[in-house]
Amino acid sequence: MTNYKMLDGTILKTENAVKSWDEETDWDGHNHISRATGSQWVHQTLHLTRKGQYWTETTSQYQGSLPHAELLSPEEATRWLLTNERNLPTDLKALRDKIEEQIRANCIERMEFYCNES
Repeated sequence: MTNYKMLDGTILKTENAVKSWDEETDWDGHNHISRATGSQWVHQTLHLTRKGQYWTETTSQYQGSLPHAELLSPEEATRWLLTNERNLPTDLKALRDKIEEQIRANCIERMEFYCNES
């Protein structure tokens, strides 16, 4: 149970989240790599508040680093969920096609061989 105070004074509490999603990881042969962060050391959990606001909690295994929170737009939350192969809540389903197209375009632009197909 962690509390985060945002710059605008909003308090985000993990225990008050109505829904939380853990990141997906991929095994690279040596380590589990976070799809959310691209790191074996930095991890994210997506939370949904009672008021319908999405936010990520980022934690790290690096010595001296502190966990932090970031509020997300509906588009950012949709991208996070699709990248991590999670089902979309009803309020984000209308954004699916738009965000999936952006993800595909980004994969092509960066010439990535692995592209998350949702």
